[in-house]
Amino acid sequence: MYELKVVRERRHGYGERKRITNSRDIYEVFQGRFCSADREEFHVVLLDVKNRVLGFNVVSVGTLTFSVIHPREVFKPAILANAAGMIVVHNHPSGDPEPSAEDREITNRLWVAGELLGIKMIDHIIIGDGRYLSFADDHLV
Repeated sequence: MYELKVVRERRHGYGERKRITNSRDIYEVFQGRFCSADREEFHVVLLDVKNRVLGFNVVSVGTLTFSVIHPREVFKPAILANAAGMIVVHNHPSGDPEPSAEDREITNRLWVAGELLGIKMIDHIIIGDGRYLSFADDHLV
């Protein structure tokens, strides 16, 4: 027999119950965390129906140029937190936030999965050195 419990962690500095209004909000929260990262990190920010932050989850820590991402691992914390929406964010240690073909592919897969699950994927943000790219702002999805 298995038992599943959801435990809410108290993390400061990640917009606890802060309302996300634009991609810059996410950039400001994560750019400090990513500025010294030497590997790609892929995170999901979980949101309620008013785009207030429920929490975040580290989905994957990869290599200098690649992170393994599977929709199951991205949506698991969103389902457990009863999130209405989510924003995914990752860094490019190279400093260039231009999306790779793989970034575009996983974004499309996550968008489709979100539609099926009823969890809106609001944006995918890539953070580089002092700048970022938002798939939503740039109409890439």
